[in-house]
Amino acid sequence: MNEDLKVAQSERYEGHDWWSWAVWIEGSDQALDRIEWVEWILHPSFPTPVRRTTDRAGKFKLETGGWGTFRIGVRVQFKGGSLIKLSHPLSLDYPQEGSAPPRSAPA
Repeated sequence: MNEDLKVAQSERYEGHDWWSWAVWIEGSDQALDRIEWVEWILHPSFPTPVRRTTDRAGKFKLETGGWGTFRIGVRVQFKGGSLIKLSHPLSLDYPQEGSAPPRSAPA
């Protein structure tokens, strides 16, 4: 029962190997309405690496920043009690001019 949900992402390069980025849940309004909360499981180097949001209006968005790429774990709890797990490979791209590859966070 993944309800055709997917994780979407935006990122903005801030300079000095640092990005502001956000992830949120995309899906039909009916599917999003059934979600009770979403937990984002970040790399363990983050302060508070497990973050929970109940903000349906914001599509359960998490906004933060960092310097490296990693796989974000996602737990979606539905109001009826079921839980699904998703994941998202965070992608951080340098602007075209002066490109350099993003560094990966330790696994």
